[in-house]
Amino acid sequence: MAELPKVHLTIDNKEVEVQKGTTILQAARQANIDIPTLCYLKEINAIGDCRMCITEVEGRKGFATSCIQQVEEGMVVHTHSPAVIEARKMILDLILSNHHRDCLTCTRNGNCELQALAVKFNVQSVRYEGAKNEHKIDDSSPSIVRDFNKCILCRRCVSTCKKVQKVGAIDAVNRGFTSCISTVGDHSLNDVNCTFCGQCIQACPTGALHEKDSTEVVWEKLRDPESYVIVQTAPAVRVALGEEFGMPIGTNVTGKMVAALQRLGFDKVFDTNTGADFTIMEEGTEFIKRLQVNDHLPMITSCSPGWVRYIEMNYPENLQHLSSCKSPHEMFGALLKTYYASKQKINPEKIFVVSVMPCIAKKFERQREEMKDNGLYDVDAVLTTRELARMIKQANIEFVELEDEVFDDPMGEATGAAAIFGVTGGVAEAALRSVSEIVTGKPLEKIEFEEVRGQKGIKRATIKIGDQEVKAVVASGLGNAKTIMEEIKSGKADYQFVEIMACPGGCIMGGGQPIKSSKIRETVNVAQKRSEAMYSIDERSAIRLSHKNPVLQKIYKEFLGEPGGHLAHELLHTHYEKREKYRI
Repeated sequence: MAELPKVHLTIDNKEVEVQKGTTILQAARQANIDIPTLCYLKEINAIGDCRMCITEVEGRKGFATSCIQQVEEGMVVHTHSPAVIEARKMILDLILSNHHRDCLTCTRNGNCELQALAVKFNVQSVRYEGAKNEHKIDDSSPSIVRDFNKCILCRRCVSTCKKVQKVGAIDAVNRGFTSCISTVGDHSLNDVNCTFCGQCIQACPTGALHEKDSTEVVWEKLRDPESYVIVQTAPAVRVALGEEFGMPIGTNVTGKMVAALQRLGFDKVFDTNTGADFTIMEEGTEFIKRLQVNDHLPMITSCSPGWVRYIEMNYPENLQHLSSCKSPHEMFGALLKTYYASKQKINPEKIFVVSVMPCIAKKFERQREEMKDNGLYDVDAVLTTRELARMIKQANIEFVELEDEVFDDPMGEATGAAAIFGVTGGVAEAALRSVSEIVTGKPLEKIEFEEVRGQKGIKRATIKIGDQEVKAVVASGLGNAKTIMEEIKSGKADYQFVEIMACPGGCIMGGGQPIKSSKIRETVNVAQKRSEAMYSIDERSAIRLSHKNPVLQKIYKEFLGEPGGHLAHELLHTHYEKREKYRI
């Protein structure tokens, strides 16, 4: 493709050369000149609604909205003239005049883009006090709380839901002063086509959207001497939690995380990666059986609850393609309340299982009726990475100063294959490793499956397993999942194995992970840094194949029997059903 012609302009007395079609905002950032934004989200939302990015262009009347105004040859731009600064302060004042400014009690206090701009522009009072919109708070869903009293109508959540996830659960409604972001008929997110993926929370610059808090119920159980409280942590949490304490993006804080959980008072600290190894054994066994009889292929992974809710609402006719396996933390919860409870002679009714997850859809998943055994939920509470960070801070634990600790035995041993569950392609790679060895009976010559790695939204690969070629596809983000499902629905797809994760980039970029500002998201490849940390854990692991986990082997021998057997199906598998998009 021919390179676009260059355009020369001057920004704040600095000569800049960029490609034709570049916006003033993009040109300024290429020249390391900062222009404040609120509604702008690179490649997702460039609509010029908030007006914070206005600039002056010599020879033109009024202001140019830099996120949508393209550069022109010879253009002279001023980004912080007195007129621009005064206009931005007025815009910010008007936004704040209709905003509930309870910053000290907001979950985004200290990590709010609106708050940061108020500090930057030295806002000490609001000049235009007047009537405020009063919106009801929607907290009916098990995962997401909508508080649009804090909404600034930036529409970043709307664009993310529509363009990235292609769900469209929310949109702008009404006009003028009564304009707001809402759902069909202004119903709860619980009653519309929301999948609880939480990507809207990641996009929101304020506290208008946040996860439903579960910290209080966990604190209550930790204080209860009659409760035996077990915590398990997902693979993606350990490479993101440190960011909440000022550590570099992608730092592996496994040891400090375990130490903090022990300090919080949990009776046992276990690793969800152990549950992931069980998932590979069950899912791999299921895949081999389907492959042998060519039944209900392709088999699609089922460990992402946002994706499961999506297919139940949008492609119920294809539910037979889903693996029947529960997700790793649900499998692990079931084993903790059966095998572990029996071994330790603990009444399962006294065991309270807490899962620390990068995903807010897990809050929805854990309360599904299908996730019960003997009348008890497999998991009793789900905390996001952000919620765990808040608990650690509340307990006044100096996280960065903690000495590393290790997971408790006997349920804390896991493999490198389980660790990469947190990245897109990781489930497929972990499954292919074990399936290849089990089918061929020979050790793998090369353990890494590079074909399914990387940050591309859709990755296709053909893998040789013994004498058979397996066509696999990996999709992350529900927009990409839709592309694959349409291929399957139309009969054009020729896949045997499909991995789908609801969040772009996989669990490392889940809705419950630390929130990054639009500027950081634009300048730092967060997904890549977290992914590199996950693969590093795998590379350093003594055991890198799920089926070789000695704890797993012992539990099958002593308790479950064979993979895919009767008891394994009873405890570790589930079923799905058609779910109405709108319950109104």
